[in-house]
Amino acid sequence: MSTVKEAVEVDVPVHTAYNQWTQFESFPKFMEGVERVTQLDDRHNHWTMKVGGVRREFDTEIVDQLADERITWRTISGDTRQKGTVHFERLDDSHTKVELVMDVEPSGAVEKAADLIGTIDRRVKGDMRRFKEYIEERGAESGAWRGRIEPGGAGPGR
Repeated sequence: MSTVKEAVEVDVPVHTAYNQWTQFESFPKFMEGVERVTQLDDRHNHWTMKVGGVRREFDTEIVDQLADERITWRTISGDTRQKGTVHFERLDDSHTKVELVMDVEPSGAVEKAADLIGTIDRRVKGDMRRFKEYIEERGAESGAWRGRIEPGGAGPGR
């Protein structure tokens, strides 16, 4: 499993950056290779991605979510294995550090080769840069979910 870590400073308040990140269906607008994210319920999303010309579909589960601080997830089905956390750190009233740490287990020859030459790392760096551009250009979030999901808990309704 490879660990990818990237952080960006965004010129928006912490609640704006966090709120936008909770809008999973907007991810294709700034994440390379993500074709669609369908939110199934508070905890679960279905992803359709294309990596190196290979289409992958998988489901993720949010295992910990605390407003303005973090969102942690893991894959629960499909042929992609990953887990990660995105952290939000208030720097001041109008600046936020957004840090993504992901553990990715490439599957298939194409993804393993891409991992070896650093393609996955570069893609994540690009995704974070595009998130910065996306939220700063908007200036405001497109929606928000401020509920709490606790590890091992059922979490509130959305």
